[in-house]
Amino acid sequence: MLEERGRRFTFLDGDVVRTHLSKGLGFSRDDRDTNILRIGWVASEILRHGGVALCAAVSPYEATRERVRAMMGDGQFLLIYVATPAEVCETRDVKGFYAQARAGAIKGFTGVDDPYEVPARPSLRLETGETTPRDNARAVMEFLVQEGFL
Repeated sequence: MLEERGRRFTFLDGDVVRTHLSKGLGFSRDDRDTNILRIGWVASEILRHGGVALCAAVSPYEATRERVRAMMGDGQFLLIYVATPAEVCETRDVKGFYAQARAGAIKGFTGVDDPYEVPARPSLRLETGETTPRDNARAVMEFLVQEGFL
């Protein structure tokens, strides 16, 4: 939808970042923080050079999200909280990570045996348990228009 409006952006996908920028990091709290801070740093560099960065990553810790927010500067950081119940995440899990975590094959899995701290001050909260991806995308676009980003 952004592209349809002629907007260019850099998409930083958490899975892709982990295969390149954060290769070798595990899922300990320190490694998760390092991964998110690396994504934040890259995004801040994109912004510094006049670009737009769209980041999609599991960021379970509030303190780390706030550190990334501080990297961006005033009005440059939007946190869109994709609020999805864990049961729904499990049914949508095409990679089978939840099943592996419940079987004990993966330790420290967010939402199973590691916490997810709900964002204290998201810019937008999407309740995705019963909405379609397209509906959520429309909600984001409406928010961006309403807030003057588009």
